[in-house]
Amino acid sequence: MKWTKFYLPDAYSPTMEQLVYFHDHTMSIITSITILICILLNSLLWNKLIDLNMNEHQMIETWWTILPTIVLFLIAIPSLKILYSMEELINPTISIKSMGHQWYWSYEYSDKFCKELESYMKYKKKNDFRLLEVDNKMKAPFLTQIRMIFSSSDVLHSWTIPCLGIKMDAVPGRINQSSLMIKKPG
Repeated sequence: MKWTKFYLPDAYSPTMEQLVYFHDHTMSIITSITILICILLNSLLWNKLIDLNMNEHQMIETWWTILPTIVLFLIAIPSLKILYSMEELINPTISIKSMGHQWYWSYEYSDKFCKELESYMKYKKKNDFRLLEVDNKMKAPFLTQIRMIFSSSDVLHSWTIPCLGIKMDAVPGRINQSSLMIKKPG
């Protein structure tokens, strides 16, 4: 693995784009806090200045209480906005039901035409990705609002596509749903 592969995958949906922007926003805040703390620690180690009036100073105590609260709000508000947008369903054109089974997934397209397919893992060949290649791939149109419905017939399963920013758990006896919009074909 090279050092250039440590970043998030390319975004293929608006949700993943928002998650990447939020990651960059949060990392810039964390980096600036880390640099500030390093500068302050450096000045504490090398300066021997003592101000006895600072012991009773109420204003600095107020500021070092207020500033972390402001920083937490700068992180929490975009986070909540993304969380609510991920749960929002906007007039889905297609619904795809995904059912997790012991060793395979079954998909059902049920809105405009009724089509069912089962997707089994393929054995690893030379150019295949391990545990990712299947015999029948789920096909979804791009630039279309899709509702994904997840459930399981036996045990817990996890359905995820990192470049779309979607990860849902399929739980037996429970239906989970998520919206999905793919911006690029492939």
